Amino acid sequence: MSDTARPNDIRLRNTALTCLGVAAGMLGLAYAAVPLYDLFCRVTGFGGTPILATAPSGKVLERTVAVRFDTNVAPGLPWRFSAETPAVRIKVGETQTVTYIIHNPSDASVSAMATYNVQPELAGSYFMKLECFCFTEMTLKPGETMETAVVFFIDPAIVDDPDIGSLDAITLSYTYFPPKGVNPAQPAAR
Repeated sequence: MSDTARPNDIRLRNTALTCLGVAAGMLGLAYAAVPLYDLFCRVTGFGGTPILATAPSGKVLERTVAVRFDTNVAPGLPWRFSAETPAVRIKVGETQTVTYIIHNPSDASVSAMATYNVQPELAGSYFMKLECFCFTEMTLKPGETMETAVVFFIDPAIVDDPDIGSLDAITLSYTYFPPKGVNPAQPAAR
């Protein structure tokens, strides 16, 4: 009887180790899901996430696209935030700089970071950012006003996309949120 018990014990042990390995792998994937999804969106433009470009477009087309700028601030964050112009019309491939104004009217230093997206979502993979204030957390002192900018272009490859090749307008939207773990009703330390 001991000869038949041994193969069963080995099978049970292997099954238990396999289950433990699968559970550990699933836990690891759960922790990695958010940063991997963020990376996926930044690389592919999925979900309207603009792609970060390393150089201006080498080609400018005669076709133009209107780009609208939407600015928002999370509830409880005391900042005022706006684009210097609500919209621009640019040639596809042309590099454009748009200035934003951020003001902290409160009597305390406040930190925040911007999230962004592009609408329609399919345009995200063609909206190329060269520079953006949204890459870092900002802290504004009491009463401080800051001018900052985003530098971007629309990738000329957009005209070859059958789903959005005839697109006439794109909206770039930013929302400022307090840093993770900070309640906007409680200002950042001075």
